[in-house]
Amino acid sequence: MSESGLALRAAALLLPLAGLLLLLGVPRLDVVWENHPGHFWLVLAAAVLSFGLGFLMAESAGRRGDARVLLIALAFLTSSGFLALHALATPGVLLDASNAGFQIASAVGLLLASGFAVASALPLSPERAESLVRNRLVLFGALGVALAAWAAIALGTLPPLEEPITPEEARDPVLGLWVVGAVLYGYAAYRFARLYAVRRTPVALAVVAAWVLLAEAMLTVAISRNWHASWWEWHLLMLVAFGLVARSVWREWQREGAEIFADLYEERTLGRPEDLSVLFADLQGFTAFSERTPPDEVRAMLNEYFAAAAPAVEHQNGELVQTSGDAVFAVFKGPGHEERAARAGLELQAATGRVAARHPDWPRFRVGVNSGEAHVGLVRAPGARTFTPTGDVVNTGARLEGQARAGEVVIAGRTRAALGDRADVEDLGELPVKGKERRVRAFVLRALPPDGNEGEQRLDDEDREGES
Repeated sequence: MSESGLALRAAALLLPLAGLLLLLGVPRLDVVWENHPGHFWLVLAAAVLSFGLGFLMAESAGRRGDARVLLIALAFLTSSGFLALHALATPGVLLDASNAGFQIASAVGLLLASGFAVASALPLSPERAESLVRNRLVLFGALGVALAAWAAIALGTLPPLEEPITPEEARDPVLGLWVVGAVLYGYAAYRFARLYAVRRTPVALAVVAAWVLLAEAMLTVAISRNWHASWWEWHLLMLVAFGLVARSVWREWQREGAEIFADLYEERTLGRPEDLSVLFADLQGFTAFSERTPPDEVRAMLNEYFAAAAPAVEHQNGELVQTSGDAVFAVFKGPGHEERAARAGLELQAATGRVAARHPDWPRFRVGVNSGEAHVGLVRAPGARTFTPTGDVVNTGARLEGQARAGEVVIAGRTRAALGDRADVEDLGELPVKGKERRVRAFVLRALPPDGNEGEQRLDDEDREGES
């Protein structure tokens, strides 16, 4: 986007503020419109939009371990919760008359959201970021408790929020909240504007606009007149704020698929070294089988095989990164990833072996497993963003799979060492691997002892097919 285009958008964000000052400066323009159903549905629409965005961001943050997106999600979820309470406290919905909870719920919610907004803009150490993501359920729980407490007091008309307060009585306290919120939202907008200047992505720009509009909404809450045009303006500001982000998210989803929030991720999320294990599997003889078999039968075979293979990966807490043609690529992270990847290989062979027993003419899977440090990051292919590990560990794992015979699981030395003496293996020695100057020490994994949840995992001779 050109500099002139950015200037126009920045000017557009100030139009609501100019409109507010005009309405307050010319009282005859600040007309009264007291419509309770209209208020309820308008606020509820903003709350639903905010909740949807927060939910999607929270899911993405948990999946990718990104603290920045998690904190943005908490800002939207906080806004959503207090807006929903403000909507439910509309006179004539659940309560017969207005009370203080109805009048200040939105201001309180926006202030709390500004705290999460500014936290999302601050640089976090890797340890702090990991702690936030790891304890995200605690944060969600604390937010839920706060909303439940406010609902009990405001909707239950309990002290100190049971009585309505006049706009004059509320103005100074709410104006004080706005000063704090404006500083926090302003700083968050500034930081995300800098992020946009680097990445030039629409979602980051939409978040900047949202922070600015929410700050303006807080000011409107403080100085507008109830049920006047100036009062309705802040409701519209919040709907527009969340609508702008939702529009950008929708467009990115259409273009980029699941990784719609990648443009907001921390640098460490976009790419970092990580210790992990990879599992590769494909069908030996698949090309020849496909050549002599009708396409619909090939597709039916793959569907049945993948239906058996995927649960083996999931059972060992692996991530199925890709299935392409007859190939499977899975990644295992976290404590014990070497053993979990090895067990997944045995489980995959056992499960698909049972399928093959019913179809003797079908090709069989061969599996390769390798462990070590890889670079895990976002691959920015237009329209197909994926988080993929890359590096020698991945390449070697793919080559080891080619060294396995049908029905076998071949593992590298690092994986073998992690399994210790418990594993039943056959030493293949130093194997030449295509594309590598050095030979790779490899082993055929035959069996592993039970891990407490299952019996011994073993591939017997009848589970394997002859020569490759």
